[in-house]
Amino acid sequence: MHIHNLSQQNSVLNTFISEIRDVTIQKDQMRFRKNIERIGEVLGYELSKALHYKTSVITTPLSNCRMSVIDNDIVLCSILRAGIPLHNGLLNYFDMAENAFISAYRHHSDSSDDFEIIVEYLACPDLENKTLILADPMLATGRSMVTAFEALKPFGTPKDIHLVSTIGAQEGVDYVEKYFDKHTHLWIAAIDETLNEKGYIVPGLGDAGDLSFGDKLQH
Repeated sequence: MHIHNLSQQNSVLNTFISEIRDVTIQKDQMRFRKNIERIGEVLGYELSKALHYKTSVITTPLSNCRMSVIDNDIVLCSILRAGIPLHNGLLNYFDMAENAFISAYRHHSDSSDDFEIIVEYLACPDLENKTLILADPMLATGRSMVTAFEALKPFGTPKDIHLVSTIGAQEGVDYVEKYFDKHTHLWIAAIDETLNEKGYIVPGLGDAGDLSFGDKLQH
């Protein structure tokens, strides 16, 4: 798998990452969502460099010019609910894309830290021979990303697969690298070293869904 860790280079992206990590700035839900969206835009821009292009003749008010434009049939899929701001950022740049949405959440059957990933909702167009961009802001264990992709398989086999995350743990990166084939791309803004006993990324940022949309009741 091709891993693109954008934190390895200095850019404005690191400012957005620092703000979504900051416990004081996190209190502003609107700013948190906006920063996730902006991170999605940066990741989308970098991802666009790996897409296929064709030459198109464009008519301007003065003449014609030849331009290279994206030639991929893109399906953008995000994992609800935390993935919505990231999805919006990617959609700002890939506004021609079809869209898919899937729920994937951790279900604890008892009081232990063990959990399984449950999918309860899925809406997806045909994926056959298209470019799938699968977005999940937090790549912790990697199990949500894999479970989501397994649920998408009945909709067709994509020609290209791009995974997009805001922050990941090395364990999660290793997990998806073993699952997806060598031609898959992972675009990620930062990779942290470890997970805690509950499977959350450390230092991470906490629960991206709650920080975006407020605390939820557990069931």
